[in-house]
Amino acid sequence: MGTESRPVLHDFRTHLPAFRGAHAEVVHWLAAAHARAEQTVQAGLQPSDPRFDPDFNLDAFRRQMERHLRRFAPSPETVGFRYSDLGEFLDENFSDKDLFPVDRLPQGAGTAARMDAFATLAERAVRALYDGTEGPHGTDGTEGTEGTDDSDAPKDSDAPDELIHVTCTGYAAPSAVQVLVEERGWHASTGVTHAYHMGCYAALPAVRIAAGYLASSSKEEARCDIVHTEICSLHLNPSRHDPEQLVVQSLFADGFIRYSLSNTGADADGKPLKGFEVLGFAERIVPDSLVDIGWAPGDFGMRMSLSRNVPDKIAPHLDDFVTTLAEYCGLSRADLEGARYAVHPGGPSIVDKVQEWLCLAPAQVTASREILFERGNMSSATLPHIWERLLQDDTLKPDALVVSLAFGPGLTLYGMVMRRN
Repeated sequence: MGTESRPVLHDFRTHLPAFRGAHAEVVHWLAAAHARAEQTVQAGLQPSDPRFDPDFNLDAFRRQMERHLRRFAPSPETVGFRYSDLGEFLDENFSDKDLFPVDRLPQGAGTAARMDAFATLAERAVRALYDGTEGPHGTDGTEGTEGTDDSDAPKDSDAPDELIHVTCTGYAAPSAVQVLVEERGWHASTGVTHAYHMGCYAALPAVRIAAGYLASSSKEEARCDIVHTEICSLHLNPSRHDPEQLVVQSLFADGFIRYSLSNTGADADGKPLKGFEVLGFAERIVPDSLVDIGWAPGDFGMRMSLSRNVPDKIAPHLDDFVTTLAEYCGLSRADLEGARYAVHPGGPSIVDKVQEWLCLAPAQVTASREILFERGNMSSATLPHIWERLLQDDTLKPDALVVSLAFGPGLTLYGMVMRRN
């Protein structure tokens, strides 16, 4: 990105999903869902089927699943809580459910039912993000609101010039942001772009798309809003008991956030916006890594594969990648000494590996660990939550640099450097 164009990222607004579970509650519920699903599977098998277990015991299987989850899932010290917008979350009465009626359907409902639920929940979340209303919980699970309440930020009643909708957990057309444009009467003022199916790193290309829009805009003061609606909990399949799936099911959570990118760093009165000046981007696909992360539509929601080799595949490329990223931003590697790092926490080991290979101090990655602990992995919505946390941090002074790193299918390494405005 050239020095002539320095858009500013600002005005973060979050909407909390309706339900929050502590680590122990989530493990208990997942074990119950897996056990009830296996009971349904066993009831439908013939004795000649090699999967048939004549000694199957529901309680024993549930205890076994709890042991497996405690072994393979992230620890309560790293992922303390997860949010879901599904009313079925943490409810063990599986006989009357729409999405996870595992007493009848061990895999849960089909993809069509899950996408119908996504459309409804995403529309509701987007309305809340623009109405200024929040979910029922604060960061500690109590009643409260969240978001960077910046009086200099554009008002919610103002239509953005462009809306970018980011998600990898649902598909609906018209999309939730198109519904918003219709409901607000923004037909003549707001364009819509969809940035879908990139997974955990998608916030960075979304900002890059927004920066490109602003660079090509003829308006002196243009604004592009980016909205994330990730409902990862829709894609639980309780009939799959393998370790990889237990990691996925216990790590990912739901998240909703919006924020703006403007081509001016000041409000109408000339006061600086509270935000981050975007300096530039870099992207790289790691060789021989196509099989390490997968995210594909299946009959029962999305099918995810997540290799335990991801941190080790990424690590050898980090140092050179960050050096290249600095150069793309007109900086030297030395300029990044002491910078804060917004690392997408695909899991605790990702943050560990980045910290180790880049020789970072613990304080440089604190925000990533905090968001992972409080919210879990919200796919593309996670990194913007980390940016918001950093923006609220009074120890991050003006002109401080923030290096954002995210990883996703490909394996794709994506980076962005920002400067605190």
